[in-house]
Formats: sequence, structure tokens, C-alpha cells
Amino acid sequence: MAKETFEQQGYWIERGLFSEEEVAEMRDHFGKMNEEGRGYLEVEVGAGDPLGIYPRIMMPHRFDELSLRFLIDDRLDGVMTEILGGSPVAVQTMFYFKPPGARGQALHQDNFYLLAKPGTCVGAWLAVDDCDEENGCLQVVPGSQDLPVLCTIEADTSVSFTDVTVPVPPGMSVMPVPMKAGDVLFFNGSLIHGSLPNMTTDRFRRCLIGHYVTADATEVSKWYHPCLRMDGSEIELGSAIGGGVCGEFVNDELRLVEVSKLGEGNH
Repeated sequence: MAKETFEQQGYWIERGLFSEEEVAEMRDHFGKMNEEGRGYLEVEVGAGDPLGIYPRIMMPHRFDELSLRFLIDDRLDGVMTEILGGSPVAVQTMFYFKPPGARGQALHQDNFYLLAKPGTCVGAWLAVDDCDEENGCLQVVPGSQDLPVLCTIEADTSVSFTDVTVPVPPGMSVMPVPMKAGDVLFFNGSLIHGSLPNMTTDRFRRCLIGHYVTADATEVSKWYHPCLRMDGSEIELGSAIGGGVCGEFVNDELRLVEVSKLGEGNH
């Protein structure tokens, strides 16, 4: 069922994959990292912006043992091996705090950034808190995993900490994905997804994310090296060339795909 749903919808939720004790440890662990100033602020923020107080932590697996254990966890490997037909290659970790009042992230496709090819990248999104529409749960566009990388347009930075987004193609719709702490959402790198702001006054929406490339991928953006097998050993992949303002380089030509140009067969 997991493989079939993943192929048809572009995502799969594995409920309760991590225990309450494990996610509680993560809340405490990354909270201490924040106190130590280990976050990475990539966007300009005004005074009092929650994102300035709780910036996301990028690539913690490169210096933190708990993050590395998560990235190559046998449970994650087992689910991805089932839905992908082979063990993936691990390339990235991120921790988001998303405190009360924090902006979300506009709709996007992960492979716009990772540039994995052939194949695609895959996300494993662990809910470290219960999440719903009020505190800014993830939102997805089911079926969009079969789309190519789409052209970006300007995003509303009053609700998104990123300044670009992708429009939802005709015939598709955005769906919220409520989750309990310990659930993991696995999603295809072309799946359109994002989140709205945390509208609560007293609830965080923390998450720990691993990104991977499929076993048949031979290259990924240079920013995601070194790449790891799921046993923790390094594997050499090529550095993908490209990633412009719109799309990816294919055979030395920039592939530009506008939503208005998509054929009915893609919907």
C-alpha cells in the first residue's frame, strides 16, 4: 500500500515511526542547539521576528551525532526501500522550530534545489510536535510528483520566509497534512508542498527533515556533498550543473516549464 500510494499521490505517511521519547529528546536537543546559536538565518528579518529568534538549523548531521543517526536510521531506510525499490543516498538534514507567529514556506519543489538526476530527491519529514493547520502543518498538492520542475513566481513574504513559489497547476489543489509527533511524511522531490504561518500563540511546529536521492541518481547539487549510503559510508556522486531562476539544466540547455504550458496529460 505504501508504494502504491507514494506512486499515485507523491507521498506516504508512516504513522508513529518514532516514539514519544525520541521526539521529546529531539525537542530538548535542538532547543539546546538554538541556545548555543547553531541556527542559520538565510533571510532578513525584522526586530522581534520569531525566525530571528529560532532560525532553522542546516545540515546538523555534519556535526551532530543525533542528527546523523536520524538521517541514516534503519526505519527510514526500510520505508524508502519499500516505496522506491532500493535504498536511497542521504544528502541533507534540516531542523525547523517554527515558533508561534512564525511565517511558513511558500509552495515549492525540492528537486528545484537538489537537482538530483536521473531520478529525483526524496524527503523524510518527521513531526517533532503535533501539527495541524493552526500551527502551520505541511501542505501538499497530491499528484504533482509527476510534474517537471516548474518556473517560480514571486511569493508573499508576509506569510513565507522564502520569496519564490510555484503556482498550483489547473485541476490540482492544496491539501493540509495534519500529523502527530513521531509520524514521518515521505514525499517525492517534484511534489509541490509548503506551509502556512503558525497562527497559534503557544505551540511550536518543530520538525526534523532528511533529504535523499534515489539509488539510480548519479549527481546532485554540489551543496549536498558529501553523500552517504544508509550505512553511513560515503559514496561519490557527480555535482549537478544548473539551477537557475527557473528550472534545471538538461543537456546544457535550461529546461523552462511554465504551468500554462503543461499539457492535460500532466494533470
